[in-house]
Amino acid sequence: MADVRFISSSMVQAANYRASGRLATTEYEDDTISFFIDCNNSGALFIHAAADGVTISDIIKPVYVPLIIHSFFPLNGLKNYEGIINPLLGIEITDLADGIFIGCTINHAVADGISFWHFFNSWSEISKGSIHLSKPPVFQRWFPDEKNIAKLNAKANAEIGTHNISSLQALLSHIWRSVIRNKNFDPNEETNYRVVVGARQRLQELPDKYFGNALLGETVSMKAKELLGQGIGNVVWQINKKIATINEETFKKFLKSWPVSPKLLTVGSMTNNAPFTSSSPRFNMYGNDFGWGKPIAIRSGSADKFDGKITLFCGEEK
Repeated sequence: MADVRFISSSMVQAANYRASGRLATTEYEDDTISFFIDCNNSGALFIHAAADGVTISDIIKPVYVPLIIHSFFPLNGLKNYEGIINPLLGIEITDLADGIFIGCTINHAVADGISFWHFFNSWSEISKGSIHLSKPPVFQRWFPDEKNIAKLNAKANAEIGTHNISSLQALLSHIWRSVIRNKNFDPNEETNYRVVVGARQRLQELPDKYFGNALLGETVSMKAKELLGQGIGNVVWQINKKIATINEETFKKFLKSWPVSPKLLTVGSMTNNAPFTSSSPRFNMYGNDFGWGKPIAIRSGSADKFDGKITLFCGEEK
């Protein structure tokens, strides 16, 4: 059984004042609204639950994730904007018959995948008695200015280059082709693959441990007959080229243009001909130890799921 008082105390220390606040809005004369985090200390959500009839095998042995897993995550069904009146961070500790399941949900308006796992890593460090975090988060906000844009022009060519094809890109290409093949698309119909590209390694001014959202979604497009008829090598190359073109200039242009013409990605805007990748196998998921040993499996909840969504998790290290 989990030591609830200890783990909840360590969560309070790890959940910075931003994650303990709420979303707030500012209305402008041109009928637009912007969101910001009100650090009002309204608090995060912490739940201690028990599922005495559920074992570890019940969770990790089935080929498909059991539906009961969804109940192990808090704040299910909430949309990001509902963070105005709901917690931005929720933790649910569930005692199983022979183990412990830690469910964590964070509002995506507050943090991206890297920041989520950074919080989780910090939380586990604190739980094991660390006084000083090995990688403290950086909360200083970053915005482009003319000086940064000038630096961009000097580095633009250096930031764009050819990268070796990775095994991950090859796998995603294979999944894209398999999805389109099994959906029996018209050969001339255009299909899309949406990839998420991180900003931390591309924006020189942005710290590696920056806490927040720092990513950009890009779309690779091919006709079904090209996707299926030209072999996987060409598909991988198209994805590789798209990612290679995303550099410092791309992000700064996006950050400058978005406030002028904002576009919000919604689940309803996603089509069945466009697989979408999220998360990353590079996140430190299995290195977390709260004093009970390292995790034996990682699963995700019901949030942010739709037709074509592909969530990337690393495998357990043997």
